Amino acid sequence: MTRPLPKSAARARRALAAADGRRPPGRPAGAKRRRNEARILEAAEAVFASAGFSGARTAAIARRAGVPKANLHYYFGTKEALYRKVLENILEVWLGLGDSIRPGADPAEALAAYVAAKVEHSRRRPHASKVFANELLHGAPQIKGYLRHELKRWVDGKAAVIDGWVAQGRLAPIQSRHLFFVLWAMTQTYADFGVQVAAVLGRRSIAPQDYQDAAALITQLILRGTAVDREPLPQRRREERRPQMNADQKG
Repeated sequence: MTRPLPKSAARARRALAAADGRRPPGRPAGAKRRRNEARILEAAEAVFASAGFSGARTAAIARRAGVPKANLHYYFGTKEALYRKVLENILEVWLGLGDSIRPGADPAEALAAYVAAKVEHSRRRPHASKVFANELLHGAPQIKGYLRHELKRWVDGKAAVIDGWVAQGRLAPIQSRHLFFVLWAMTQTYADFGVQVAAVLGRRSIAPQDYQDAAALITQLILRGTAVDREPLPQRRREERRPQMNADQKG
């Protein structure tokens, strides 16, 4: 039975190192070890993305990384510990992409930067997005606690920034948490469903220009949908119906 991913990235690093009985937490690794660990993590990300946790084999990961299988187990202990480390790295980067969304930022620039960062991440690390998606599709056994605590706090914080912009009249009223769900869906589809995107575009793989076009379109849709001079469509329709209702009542 697998253990859940520790709640914080720092705690995860300490827990993994201590549990595997390797160097004491906080002691820097040597340059060769860092290179080998990075190669193993990159290979593991690709193998877990294609085979899932259950189907992945440490021998395949070691072969892809170009290291002996014994080295993999020396650095990470078990496949489960390696998987947790891969998830930890993915989540650290994933949340860092939203650094542009902060109270003092320009809303349009901040949202455009977030979209660009998310699309670029899908281009550069499609395997990372697939590993995360596979984990969720299987009920998030390793990161359920993380989703309920760390991710929720992150979304709550960023949603508060969005709500603040709305209160200042810098954005149109919007359901801020659902905005993030929409952003994730639009940007991560270019990683999770890259095969579908490429097939419909008539390509063997998604071209660099396709990612640029996607980022431009998503940004356009988000900025137009949140522009201060545009009310949400349902609200506009209610406002448009009121004069007619008033006229009917007077008649």
